[in-house]
Amino acid sequence: MIVVLLGPPGAGKGTQAQKIEKTQGLVQLSTGDMLRAAVTEGSKVGKKAKDFMEAGKLVTDEIVVKIIENRIQKVDCKNGFLLDGFPRTLTQAKALDNMLNQKSLKLNAVVEMQVDDEALVDRIIGRYTCTACNQGYHGENLKPKVDGVCDNCGSTNFKRRVDDNRETVSSRLEAYHSQTAPLLPYYKEQGVLRVVNGMVDIGDVSVQINDVLSSLN
Repeated sequence: MIVVLLGPPGAGKGTQAQKIEKTQGLVQLSTGDMLRAAVTEGSKVGKKAKDFMEAGKLVTDEIVVKIIENRIQKVDCKNGFLLDGFPRTLTQAKALDNMLNQKSLKLNAVVEMQVDDEALVDRIIGRYTCTACNQGYHGENLKPKVDGVCDNCGSTNFKRRVDDNRETVSSRLEAYHSQTAPLLPYYKEQGVLRVVNGMVDIGDVSVQINDVLSSLN
């Protein structure tokens, strides 16, 4: 099974991808992780990616798709994989389709985690983590049981991401709607788009996604 997980920044794609990996036996593939691994391995395409990265340029779609192509040929992907963070644009989606078609593969499902923008902004700007164990919290929705003390490890030190502010988050959402949202009608036309409510509890989102993927087996 081949699955793409779509949703705006802060929707919880990474969290759900990890859960899908465990429940469905799919390998979670993050383009960022794959790029770093290819550079470290020193593969031909990894060296090309390194040249772009060292020059401060964005790695081309062609290189990213080639890295994905190389990665999915490894034995751990034989039962399927989940793409998290790719594609982000219509051009990337078409390049991915072409690569999969050449290998006689196809996407089984594109799962969109649908969220409300304003609620998502509030969710992101309120989140913070324990500096010691990385346990996540939220200023309104998920506070420690004892104020200022991590439930998990007892640390009293917490941190917030510098980009978790209203202006930055709103800008990232605008980019998502202009660049990534056009993928939705593209995949809907292919008959592979599935929509879940991303605003409910994490566990409930997982149940929805598992129901969608189980129906494809």
